[in-house]
Amino acid sequence: MENNLNFIDLYAGIGGFRFAFEASGGICKFSSEWDKYSQLTYRAFHGETPFGDIHLVTDIKNQIPDHNILAAGFPCQPFSLAGVSKKNSLGRLHGFDDPTQGTEFFKIKEILRIKQPVAFLLENVKNLKSHDEGNTYRIITESLENVGYIFETKIIDASKWVPQHRERIFFIGFRNDLGISKKDIQNLFPEPPKERIYELENILIPESELQNKFGEKYTVGPGTWDTLLRHKKVHAEKGNGFGYGLISKPYSGKVTRTISARYHKDGAEILIEQKGRRPRRLTPLEACKIQGFPEECYKFFDGSVSQPVSDTQAYRQFGNSVAYPVIEAIASNMTELINSKNLLIDELVEINKTAV
Repeated sequence: MENNLNFIDLYAGIGGFRFAFEASGGICKFSSEWDKYSQLTYRAFHGETPFGDIHLVTDIKNQIPDHNILAAGFPCQPFSLAGVSKKNSLGRLHGFDDPTQGTEFFKIKEILRIKQPVAFLLENVKNLKSHDEGNTYRIITESLENVGYIFETKIIDASKWVPQHRERIFFIGFRNDLGISKKDIQNLFPEPPKERIYELENILIPESELQNKFGEKYTVGPGTWDTLLRHKKVHAEKGNGFGYGLISKPYSGKVTRTISARYHKDGAEILIEQKGRRPRRLTPLEACKIQGFPEECYKFFDGSVSQPVSDTQAYRQFGNSVAYPVIEAIASNMTELINSKNLLIDELVEINKTAV
């Protein structure tokens, strides 16, 4: 059957979700990312610049195209107030007492409410469940149910796919009039592969090659290294294990800490030991690979073509991004279910009935 599935890519970053759904034959109808540097990398990866701040979309019905799947790695903001004042709400959308007003999630919820796509895939940090004593998670789940969706969540550690601990919570949801059960949705969370797709020894550039190409560019400076050593000593004296994470040979089977958006500052979470010298950061190419991004992205960081952004911005972007193989596996499962149950055909029939 021809796959006519399409999707939108919100809070898109550098487009990990887009790669995943396109790998399953999906067509991206709309993307949005406010950060100008992420837009540059997104354009390099995908050939188009995403729309900017999603909050500039004031007419969802007409400004957001129809789509089958909404995908978003949305930022988590506290829902500290159960509603906002009329003065601040500008009279838009769904009322003044909506507890998601003023948050990034509010826009996602409103797009789901108005456009009613077949399904959605959302990703966030694992601590979303415990944030604000569980109130944030409760409001999100109630909001998704109120706009007509059945869904399941699961925390997945990407370390079974890539050599990096990266625990994230995923929401997979379907419109509740399509006959999809919670068990159907639970089955869409992927089982880990029997063997890790990427291993650290295949990601890290050999020392001789690194030296020839970059010299000491990625070696941690003496002041930074002294600071990291001092911090680790202080934490050790307090009886905890906080401090930098150092990876040494042999690399086989080893898994790093989570790369984060602050990696550009000192590389503390993932440092690579260099015998006789201070340790080094990952290169941007290695950061790309440790997130499992497709090979077509490598050329932008291996010197084949111009790098779209500075190293600092590249680190921020990969630290904020997704472990791509996990997203790809979920997207594949979702697409297979949608096609096997002819949900797009059924949706078309319902639309035609409504039009008549």
